[in-house]
Amino acid sequence: MIQIEINTDQCFSDIRDIANEVWPVAYGAILSAAQLEYMMEMMYSLPSLLKQVTDKKHHFIVAKEDEVCLGFASFEFNFNGTNKTKIHKIYVYTHQQGKGIGKYLIDFIANQATVGHQQALVLNVNRNNSALHFYQQIGFAIQGEEDIDIGNGYLMEDYIMEKSI
Repeated sequence: MIQIEINTDQCFSDIRDIANEVWPVAYGAILSAAQLEYMMEMMYSLPSLLKQVTDKKHHFIVAKEDEVCLGFASFEFNFNGTNKTKIHKIYVYTHQQGKGIGKYLIDFIANQATVGHQQALVLNVNRNNSALHFYQQIGFAIQGEEDIDIGNGYLMEDYIMEKSI
């Protein structure tokens, strides 16, 4: 049985392992190797993850089965001063995808958001990421597009998606 838990690992070992395995598969055909490496350091270095939790108030959760980590997500309540919860990250090991783990993670976030009197979930997804179809299947709709300058000459070219809760 899959359990969703708050991440308690201050080293983010499972989260970093999953990102290292999934990112090259998910983005290898979309991003250059240099941009992939830059973004991994920017988002998944230990100092960056600690800053996301302490300064940006992101909450990290992990999906586990028999104490084995299968996936993770991070989210933030009251994103940009709204009553919306932003899902910043959601990744599941490639060999575990298609088993409903991503939906479990999103359902957990939706439940937490509902308790916190939030009205919607929002997320960004790369316009060329096949995960777009997953989000649409579970009720997210494209609300717009956003190009985010992340430095070093790189852009994140995303759809903004939203789901009412």
